[in-house]
Amino acid sequence: MGVVDREAFEASVAEVVAAVRDPKLGLHGPGTISWRISREPIVFLGGGAAALLQLAHPFVAYAVAEHSKTQTDPVGRFQRTFEYVYAIVFGDLEHALRAAGRVRRMHERIVGTLGEDAGRFRAGDPYAANDEDSLLWVHATLTHTAVRVYERAVSPLEPRDKERYWQESKRFAGLFGLRADRIPSSWVEFEEYFRATVASDTIAVTRPAADIARFLFRPKNAGAIPFTRWYRAMTAGLLPKKLRREYALPYGPVERALLATSLRAVRLGAPVLPRRAREVPAYVEARHRLAGNPQPDRLGRALESAVLRAIRPAPVR
Repeated sequence: MGVVDREAFEASVAEVVAAVRDPKLGLHGPGTISWRISREPIVFLGGGAAALLQLAHPFVAYAVAEHSKTQTDPVGRFQRTFEYVYAIVFGDLEHALRAAGRVRRMHERIVGTLGEDAGRFRAGDPYAANDEDSLLWVHATLTHTAVRVYERAVSPLEPRDKERYWQESKRFAGLFGLRADRIPSSWVEFEEYFRATVASDTIAVTRPAADIARFLFRPKNAGAIPFTRWYRAMTAGLLPKKLRREYALPYGPVERALLATSLRAVRLGAPVLPRRAREVPAYVEARHRLAGNPQPDRLGRALESAVLRAIRPAPVR
């Protein structure tokens, strides 16, 4: 497809802006399937799987390895990423556009060349963060993983809900320069695209991807080993077989049983938790804003930061 240039990006954003009926609601708003799924903290369980799916595209792996602080500031990078995502999903149109613009400016500086042969790519091939194919792949990994985790940990989705979710997600994609006519038109086509891409030689685990995967599952201390093993099993269970094999993630009877038991516990336990524990801070703040009482969710933010600090990997030495 090529790189999304400034003209194409601005045209795509203009399409999104024209489709928004109420700027106060932003891209989606209350009652949309995007808010219903994205408000669930449980979707974070798929963070490892989404990351490894993204990194399995050589362009993404080299861009992250050579232009980010993944192994020196993992918590900060994770928080910044989701600040952008949630600003776009839950913010008003102004905040969504501002977040998308910041990401675009960062992406414009991320260019380089691959350091190895990988799948259909060759060492020396140029990569860019604004490459349209890799942008679509990153968007696909977020969408696919969110739906999969939601269905396994919260409740099944009807086909019409998945279709609505995909159609709504096109606005999110549009703010990164992906125009609706360049991506799968329906949820069914999207699933076909996802399966075909995973099976293709576009997806191949490179050295940087494997290094980052090992880092993600490195416990920060001995006490974190059980959690790390659990989260590795969770991540492996959400990945296609091809990528479990390429990342060398164990997924035998023990891991399968652990995953099944964990998901069953989440499905049974989540409904009895207080509502406040079942909503991400960005969603709570969006509800306050639309009610005419904008205020930060300090408690939710503090809890979110505490959890991220508790599960951060050990630094590379």
